[in-house]
Amino acid sequence: MSYEQIKVETRGNVCLITLNRPEKLNAWTPDMSRELGQAITAANEDEDIGAIVMTGEGRGFCAGADMSYFQNNIDASETKAHKRDGGIDWISLIRSSKPCIAAVNGPAFGIGVTQILPFDMIVASTLSKFGLVFVRVGIVPELASSHFLVQRVGWGKAHDLLLTARPVSGAEAVELGLADRLSEPETLLDDALALAGQMAANPSPMLRMTKQLLSANSCDTDTARIQAREHESLEVCYTLPEHKEAVAAFTEKRAPDFKAARAKVRE
Repeated sequence: MSYEQIKVETRGNVCLITLNRPEKLNAWTPDMSRELGQAITAANEDEDIGAIVMTGEGRGFCAGADMSYFQNNIDASETKAHKRDGGIDWISLIRSSKPCIAAVNGPAFGIGVTQILPFDMIVASTLSKFGLVFVRVGIVPELASSHFLVQRVGWGKAHDLLLTARPVSGAEAVELGLADRLSEPETLLDDALALAGQMAANPSPMLRMTKQLLSANSCDTDTARIQAREHESLEVCYTLPEHKEAVAAFTEKRAPDFKAARAKVRE
């Protein structure tokens, strides 16, 4: 599949997606969103891919929404939802996906931040900068960021970042919990790919079910309901070849081959 605003390549068992509008600091457009949705969906359907890393081309990660694009290309008859998300249910896609890691190599503002808040991990470069600048430009946060930001940084820090609209460095982002790890620019991508590779070594069905459990259970206070969801997922796991292969590998003192176990079922 060919893309105009992103690049997609395979690094081992990891799909690397690069936002590719460097002349605009990779500013977001609905077309970019649609391409991202297509690329992530394709990665999820590819059994050779175990995880996804997203980064930016050039010196920026994503400078936010490209306002010139909206002014020049969006017809007034289109829906506001289509304008904002490119027709993609981004949150559902990311939270049901294989592991997703953002490698933030430079400035990330507005939707450049909110689109990665539901990612599993955010690795920030020491040259990166994060800005949730919505109130400064006369709008409010979107993409469920008023939920995910509180989940990541806590109540007071979320208010600080959203109500002051102040930018923070990669180092402060990690200190606040907005990002998870800090890397030097020259090792950022390798660090993110290595982390993704660690996740990708595990069986994909269990990775995706675990993500869905975290999404459903992290804010639920009903422990009976939480355990019920876990039990339902465990019952599914017990029927899958990946679980049987893991048990056999442990017993035989060898490394598991989840891909071969899955292929054997299809024979």
